[in-house]
Amino acid sequence: MKRLLILFVLVSIISCKPEKKQESIASPSLQDTTVVTYADGLSISREANGISLVEVRSPWPGAEKPFRYLLVPREQLAFTTFDKDAYDAIIATPVERIVVTSTTHIPALESLGVEIKLVGFPETRYISSEKTRKRIEAGQITDVGSNEAVNTEKLLALQPDLVVGFSIDNRNQAYDVIQRSGIPVVYNGDWTESSPLGKAEWIKFFAPFFGKEQEADSIFSQIEQDYLAARKLAADAPERPTVLCGALYKDIWYLPGGNSWMARFLEDANANYLWSDNEDSGSLSLSVESVLETAKNADSWVSPSQYTSYKEMGAANRHYSQFRAFRERQVYTFARTTGETGGLLYYELAPNRPDLVLKDLVSLLHPGLLPDHQPFFFKPLAD
Repeated sequence: MKRLLILFVLVSIISCKPEKKQESIASPSLQDTTVVTYADGLSISREANGISLVEVRSPWPGAEKPFRYLLVPREQLAFTTFDKDAYDAIIATPVERIVVTSTTHIPALESLGVEIKLVGFPETRYISSEKTRKRIEAGQITDVGSNEAVNTEKLLALQPDLVVGFSIDNRNQAYDVIQRSGIPVVYNGDWTESSPLGKAEWIKFFAPFFGKEQEADSIFSQIEQDYLAARKLAADAPERPTVLCGALYKDIWYLPGGNSWMARFLEDANANYLWSDNEDSGSLSLSVESVLETAKNADSWVSPSQYTSYKEMGAANRHYSQFRAFRERQVYTFARTTGETGGLLYYELAPNRPDLVLKDLVSLLHPGLLPDHQPFFFKPLAD
């Protein structure tokens, strides 16, 4: 009888123990919206309980719909259910193991101090960052093939919490395989932005995956401040130099469209880009005769493909010497700033640091405006 009484008491105690309530949330009321000022393809909303909704409106040009990613603190995800059909992925945060697929993603991770979370990357030889190269050489980052043909077996073996991809369309079969294996894939659309500050603002895309929103806001605010200060300084320059861009590839001269990323830089540097009236956001394909007719007497020449010296350019094509900017040594290139493996640092870091790009251009196109600035990306062509 005594034993039965003890058993009854124990059962009563256990049955009275409160259970964690299984909360069902079909669509969280996300009211606190992160301010995204310049990036057209990104919006971020946040709840007081730490849940965030990241919406990528333009993962590639002409995308038919936005992608919606719900980010939920790991401790909440265990006892909360969601309407999975309402989101393209639901991700537990903070992310501990990540695979990214573009070199432009690397500076954002480093700036936020979460580069140690990176465990995989396609074609690691293209990464120029010294900090991340050390981790590659130490075997802490695995090469997972190429972005067009990701080695899914290698990637899945890494067991990442998240893969950040980019694509020119929605036909990447490797991403489909990864998602079916239970690993969320989110698209980053920073490359579709034409505004220099719009590209840089995508650091805010990475922040909520790691709980680094305040850090991202602070970093971007400083970049914005420095960029706008350089633009204001250039606006007061006494002259507005005419500028030519690009170079020949075989018989075609490729140069930026008038609404492109580079054209925006030149506009903000108070330069007269000779194709600024064009409305294309990509590149233009022209004949050398057409370019000569427009820009033979241009004051400066910016970004002449991957040439690093006048000797190299002159040997490549005799037409280059017909341009006044070439003859008067007013050609500026980003090809002289390379990483350890020969990669051009401009392609990796410039989208994240438009303030440095603009300062380079202002200092070179308007000598004397920034006398203490040491060019970082763009430098005069070597002899």
